[in-house]
Amino acid sequence: MAGPNTLEFTDANFDQEVIQSEQPVLVDFWASWCGPCRMIAPAVDSVADAFVGKAKVGKVDVDSNQQTAARYQVRGIPTLLVFKGGRVVDQVVGAVPKEKLAELLTQHTAA
Repeated sequence: MAGPNTLEFTDANFDQEVIQSEQPVLVDFWASWCGPCRMIAPAVDSVADAFVGKAKVGKVDVDSNQQTAARYQVRGIPTLLVFKGGRVVDQVVGAVPKEKLAELLTQHTAA
């Protein structure tokens, strides 16, 4: 489902992979039955490829990982959160173009 550089985050690995990450992290909260989620999946994968070494990009399946979705009050999907230093620093809800996702991450990867 995901591209080779798109990580899979779960309730079990979220703190280690996202909260404790040295790099900014873009997290896509999604579900397999969500049309808009499937629509933006290629954009998320593309951004993951573009930011290798600069940021992490991954997905959380909200059906399998309800604890993490609830922790960040994800009510609508797709919801994309940017984490930096263990905190949410930006968010977008809904299907957005790849350029918007890249712009979002660029703001937080620049020194």
